Amino acid sequence: MYPPPAPARRDFISVTLSPGRSYDGGRGLRRRSCWRKWKQLSRLQRTVVLFLLVVLMLFGLLSYVHVADEWAAVDSRSAAAWQMRPANPPVLPAPQKAAETPEAVAGLSPQKPQRHFRRGPPNLQIRAPEGDSQERRQDQAQRRAEVVGEAGWGAEAQRDGLSWRGAGTKPQQGTEPPGKKAEFPPRPSPKAARIQPNPASQNARQKAVVDAFLHAWAGYRKFAWGHDELKPLTRSFSEWFGLGLTLIDALDTMWILGLKKEFQEARNWVSKRLLFQKDVDVNLFESTIRILGGLLSAFHLSGDVLFLKKAEDFGNRLMPAFRTPSKIPYSDVNIGTGVAHPPRWTSDSTVAEVTSIQLEFRELSRLTGDKKFQEAAEEVTRRVHGLHGKLDGLVPMFINTNSGSFTHLGVFTLGARADSYYEYLLKQWIQGGKKERQLLEDYLEAVDGIRKHLLARSEPRKLTFVGELNHGRFSAKMDHLVCFLPGTLALGAHHGLPAEHMELAQALMDTCYQMYRQMETGLSPEIAHFNLHRTKAVKDVQVKAADRHNLLRPETVESLFYLHRLTGDRKYQDWGWEILRSFNTYTRVPSGGYSSISNVQDPRHPQPRDKMESFFLGETLKYLYLLFSDDPDLLSLDTYVFNTEAHPLPIWAPS
Repeated sequence: MYPPPAPARRDFISVTLSPGRSYDGGRGLRRRSCWRKWKQLSRLQRTVVLFLLVVLMLFGLLSYVHVADEWAAVDSRSAAAWQMRPANPPVLPAPQKAAETPEAVAGLSPQKPQRHFRRGPPNLQIRAPEGDSQERRQDQAQRRAEVVGEAGWGAEAQRDGLSWRGAGTKPQQGTEPPGKKAEFPPRPSPKAARIQPNPASQNARQKAVVDAFLHAWAGYRKFAWGHDELKPLTRSFSEWFGLGLTLIDALDTMWILGLKKEFQEARNWVSKRLLFQKDVDVNLFESTIRILGGLLSAFHLSGDVLFLKKAEDFGNRLMPAFRTPSKIPYSDVNIGTGVAHPPRWTSDSTVAEVTSIQLEFRELSRLTGDKKFQEAAEEVTRRVHGLHGKLDGLVPMFINTNSGSFTHLGVFTLGARADSYYEYLLKQWIQGGKKERQLLEDYLEAVDGIRKHLLARSEPRKLTFVGELNHGRFSAKMDHLVCFLPGTLALGAHHGLPAEHMELAQALMDTCYQMYRQMETGLSPEIAHFNLHRTKAVKDVQVKAADRHNLLRPETVESLFYLHRLTGDRKYQDWGWEILRSFNTYTRVPSGGYSSISNVQDPRHPQPRDKMESFFLGETLKYLYLLFSDDPDLLSLDTYVFNTEAHPLPIWAPS
C-alpha cells in the first residue's frame, strides 16, 4: 500500500592528494587561467599587446640612456665649476657650519602688537625656516652642486689662510669687456676681504647701523625666513616672486658690515633652497636689479662661485622677455615656463624698467663669456637712443613693446617710471671705462634738459627742486625717488663732468634733506609738492594726504653717501644720522624688523603699514653704513659702480 522507503542519501567530499606537490594558494590555477585567457584572444589582439610591450621597453631604454647622459653632464659641470673657481679668491674662512634650522633669536620675545598696528590676516600660517617636505626634495636636487661649491669654498679659504674682513674695495685691475667666449675662469674682486679687520674698527654710528640691520634681520629670520618680505607687525611674511628677495638683497650688505655668521647662513639657504625652476611670473626690472644684481655682487665680494652659477641660471631664465617684435622687452617673464608677456592692461613697458637692466646683463656677459646678455640689453639702449618723442634729452615714461615707440608723449618726470634711465646712462659709461661716447652724450643732453624744463625754486627758503612737465604745463611735484639725482650728478662730476653738476647736486641735496626735516617725524613723504608763492606761514614742502607715507626708501641716504664721499663735508653724515634716528623712533618694531608708515606728519600715530621692503636691508642701511665711514677705499667710486639697488659691480677699466 505504501511505497518502499528511499535509500539513505550520503554526502561526501573527494580529496585527491598528488604526491610531491603542495598547496600554492591557487597560483597555479590562476596561471592556467591567464594562459587560457591569452589563448582566447584573437591574433590581432595578441599582436597589439605584444607591440605595446615592445614600445614600453624601448621607452624605458631611451629614458635610461637620457638619465645616464644627464648625470654625466652634471659630473662634467661639477668638474668645470671646480676649475672655474677664482685663483686665490678673497673668501670666507671655513666657519662652523650654521644650523640648518634657525632657532629663536636671542632677545626677541613674541610680544603682541597693538591692535591698531595690525595689517593683513592675523592667523596666517607661518612656515618655519627648516622648510617642508618639498624643500627637502629640492635639497636632494642641489646635493651634487652643493658638494662642489661648499668643499671648494671652505677648502680654498683654509688653504690660503684668508680671514673674514668685511667688504671688498677694488676689483681686478684691467678688467676686460666680455668677448665671444671666456678664455679664462671668471675672477671676482681680488681684494674683497680688505676692510674691517675687527668690529672694534667700526665707529659708533656704523655700529648703530649694524644694530639696526641685526634687528631687522632677526625679525626676517624668525618670521619670514626664505620668503620675499617681512610683515613685522603680524610677524608673518608676504610673497612677490617667492625667491627670498630680502635674503638675496641683503647678501652683500652682510658682507660689507662684517656679519659673517649671518652671511654664511644665508649662503646655505641660497645653496640648498634657491631654485628657479618654478611656475612664477617675475618682473624683469625688479628681479634683475635685486636678484641678478645681488648674486653678482655677492660673487664679487666673497669670491664664491655658487653665486655666479645662480646668477647665470637666473639670467638665462630672463632672456625670453627680449623676444618681442621691437626688441624692447616685456615687463614680465615666467622663469619656469619661459613665457614672457606685458601687463594684462597694456602692451607698454615703462622706460625706466627696460633701460635699467644693462649694468647687470653686461656684467653677466663679462663673467660668463656669453655675449647674448649684453647684446640683448644694449640693443634696447640703442633703440631708445634713436626714438622720437624726447624733449632735450628727457624721455617719456612708457614705450610700446610691439612698435618700439614711446607712448603717452608729452609727460616728463624724473620720478617713477623714468628715474633710473638717466642714472644708468652715466653708470654704463663709467662701467665700460668711459669709452661709450653715445651714453655720455645722452646723459649730458638729459642734464641740460632737466635744467631747462624741470628745475624751479620754492618759497620761502628758495629750495631748488625737480618738478614735472605735463604737455607743457609745469607741476611742482617731486617724488622721493628723484632724490637719487644729487648722488648721480656728484658721481658724474667726480668722473670728470662739468663742475656745475656738483653745484646742482649740492643744491638738490639740501632740498631732499628738507623733505625730511620739515616733517614732524623727521621722515620724508613719498611725494612732495613745493610751494611757489610767497606766503610767510607756509612751509616749502607741502604734502597731500595720499602721499604722506614713507616706505623706508634709500634715495636720500644714497645721495648723502655720494656727497660726503666726494666733498668730505661732515654735515651730510649728520643729516644721515638724524634720518637713522627717525627710522629707529617711528618705524622700528620691538619684535624684530622695521615697518613702512602711513603718516610722516603724525609722530603720535604714524600708522605702521606692516611691511619691510627688501631694499631697506639691501640699500638704505648699506648706504647709511658707507655714509658713516671715513675710508674712501671702502668700495671706492673709482673701482666700483652701484646698480640702482645698491649692489656694487666692478668698473671694467678702472680710472
